[in-house]
Amino acid sequence: MKRVTYYIPNISCHHCIHTIKKEVGALEGVRFVSGDVKAKQVTLEIDAPATEEQVKAVLAEIDYPVAKEL
Repeated sequence: MKRVTYYIPNISCHHCIHTIKKEVGALEGVRFVSGDVKAKQVTLEIDAPATEEQVKAVLAEIDYPVAKEL
């Protein structure tokens, strides 16, 4: 299992976090999704078959592109 944290500047409220949790959490292999509105960060635990590339693609698709990995 891999734990990653992303900085996502488009996060502005708890609804954003909810949307990210719902969409990214639907990927098979995503075990945990947590967000911090003030820090504009999302932390995930992913395992196969999910990949970071898939997670980043979903985030970009729902208009929350990753600015950088922390």
